Formats: sequence, structure tokens, C-alpha cells
Amino acid sequence: MDEFDLIGRYFTRPVSHTALGVGDDAALIDPTPGCQTVVACDMLVEGVHFFADADPRGLGHKALAVNLSDLAAMGATPRQALLGIALPEADAAWLAAFADGFGALAAHYGVDWVGGDTTRGPRNLCVTVLGEVPRGRALLRSGAGAGDELWLSGTPGLAALGLAHLKGECRLAGAACAAALARLHTPAPRVALGIALRGIASACIDVSDGVLADLAHLLRASAAAAGPTAGDPLSAELDGPALMAPLRAHLREAAAPPPEALLRQAVLSGGDDYELLFTAPPAHRETVAALAAATGAPLACVGRVLPSMAGATPHITVVDGATSARVTATGYLHFG
Repeated sequence: MDEFDLIGRYFTRPVSHTALGVGDDAALIDPTPGCQTVVACDMLVEGVHFFADADPRGLGHKALAVNLSDLAAMGATPRQALLGIALPEADAAWLAAFADGFGALAAHYGVDWVGGDTTRGPRNLCVTVLGEVPRGRALLRSGAGAGDELWLSGTPGLAALGLAHLKGECRLAGAACAAALARLHTPAPRVALGIALRGIASACIDVSDGVLADLAHLLRASAAAAGPTAGDPLSAELDGPALMAPLRAHLREAAAPPPEALLRQAVLSGGDDYELLFTAPPAHRETVAALAAATGAPLACVGRVLPSMAGATPHITVVDGATSARVTATGYLHFG
């Protein structure tokens, strides 16, 4: 099977809102009038982002899901996807399962699979997605201001616990194990929530590298957007119990829950959750809370944005009852 047979058999799908999909030198797309195109690209590399024996169907799902999460963080409606894939060999069973996982998620969100590239080499998956958002309505990392509330969707730390289980750092069982591994291998991008947050959230980012690291990105971007005289990054205060509550709820029935230190590390610095962390003025609190039922995304208010403080690193404090502690904004860094 050569690369053209491979593309024709596994990666060619009908398109519904694209002028020309797979089969030519490039795809043709007719933008929706009045909308801006949103483009994101994410790469998954074997040995870095997934194990060599990873389930190919789940891997196909995740390769697209992590990119759709970037569109969700921008409040964009997904439209098209391209896949660049390097493979050590053309394994028909592996390809069929991978394409099934990728294609099923694409169909779920109405995404046209419009092209890409294939080559022989170490397994590497590079996906580019395109979406649309009404002009001037995109959610940005910049825009948060002192006094805004911090909101977070889903269960932060759940995917990190799944990875810790696979690495033997803790032992999960039953429903808790199933939920953690599902979040790690088949994350659910919060597309509906991102779209619903247009005009409500002042800033938004998806949590891929850890709550602390991605919150720091948002605080820096928001301070920088305020202008060259703004100076230091904004700071933030996180409500420890509110932040930990969703993960604790998942582990309520666990016979032997992981150590507290591991749970805290998973929530604050674990990656791969692909949840949305966003800010909104307190006046929008009831509106935001109502979005949980409307979009199916559990939401929790987990803190607030504070004024800028001196220093190059955002000051992030976690408050637990009567005590508070400043924490370092750590997360996954490829070249850290």
C-alpha cells in the first residue's frame, strides 16, 4: 500500500461545507461572510505525548480533540481539519482504527477532513484545524482585569491522575480509574461552552499544560494588552477547596485515594485536561453559572484576578481556609 492508496482508503471523507476537499493539491474553502477564520495547529509525538502502544482509535480522537480545544478557547465554531502524519509502517489495522477515531469526532462536530500529508518516519501526528467566529467576537487570552472572577470547566487534574496511574505513581480502580483514563485518552473539547462564552468571558484559555501555567499565560497576556505602560503582569487568587472539589468528587468512592500531595499537583500542574479557564466580571456570575446546564460543561468559580504586582512572574496565591500560599506557575514545558 503506497501513500496514495493509504490516503484514498483511510483519509478521504465527504465534505459538507467545503468547496473542495481531499484529492487536489489543496482544499478550497468559502469563508462565511461576516466571520473571521480561526486557525490552530497541534502536534502529538510518540514517546512525548503518547505511549508506543496507545490505542489507535483513542489516539485518532485525541489528535483532533486537542486542536478543537484550541478553537473552543477562541469561541470558534470548528469547520475543517488537516492531518499531517508520519508512520513507521502502513499497518492497515492501526490505520483503520486511527481514522475511525479521528473521523468519528470530526463527524460529531461537523468538521470536514480536507487534506494533509503522509510520510514514513517515527510516529508523529500534526493536525491543523480551521474554525469561524463572528468578526470581533473571538475570545482572547488578553482582556482579563482586576476584579474579574476565575472560572474553570470540568475536573482539573483527572487526566494527570490517569497518567500517574499508567506510570505506577498511584493505583486507581473501578469508576475512578475508568474516568481518569477516559479523560487522558479521549478528552472532550468544550466547543459549545466556548461559543456560549462570546460576549460574556473577558479572557479565555484552554488548560493543556496545567492550571497554574495556563493561568499565568492569561495573566501575562492581559497585562500586555493593557499597553506598554501597564508593566507587571496581573496576579490572581485561587480558592483551593473550590479548585479541588471536582476531583475529590470523582474519588469519593475510591477505597484508597491517591496521596494529597499527588492530587494537589495533578490539579495545579497536571496537563491534558483540555478544559476552559476563563475570566468574567462578577456581574455575569448568574449568566455563567447557567451555562453549565445549557452546554453540559460543569463550571466552578475558582478564584479572582487581582491587580498587578511587581515582578516578571504573575503572583498566584492558593487560599485554603484561613491559610494562603503563593505558588509557582509550573506546568509542562518541552524545552524547560
